[in-house]
Amino acid sequence: MIRFKAVTFEGRKTASKALDTLEGNFPMKRWVDDVAIVSRGKLGVLRVHSTWAQDDDNVDGGIGWGAVTGGLLGALAGPAGAVAGALGGASVGGLIGTGIDIDMADPELESFAQSLHDDTSALVLVADEPTLAEFSAGVEMVGGRIIETDINERDIKALRKALKS
Repeated sequence: MIRFKAVTFEGRKTASKALDTLEGNFPMKRWVDDVAIVSRGKLGVLRVHSTWAQDDDNVDGGIGWGAVTGGLLGALAGPAGAVAGALGGASVGGLIGTGIDIDMADPELESFAQSLHDDTSALVLVADEPTLAEFSAGVEMVGGRIIETDINERDIKALRKALKS
């Protein structure tokens, strides 16, 4: 099962500081390289910073969890949000251009989107259960509001297909 997990914080830099803490305590954990930081400044500008490399190891079809996380965030933000957020260059451009059909009618994803009001930030990860269990153990130490939900397998396949093109 693939899941979405976000930890939201007040303050646009808080998630980045939390990730620095987590990297110091869990440097060898794979999720450290797959998590994304989403922030919205006091003027409402949405930014997404990915920590993954574009040459991720193969994960179920050649696209790593970090790229899937970025793809989902791009789909949630829509084309304007993805472009403004600079979610990863060509991959996002490809995602926007495909017009992939992803079901974003999930109340938890809606809750996440609504939680990103001005001067907030979040750590976000889309991954399998073992990876999220490691991530969850780490984020307990940094606090924040946790939002999580299952992601439809069909949507993950559509994201991976779009990101490959």
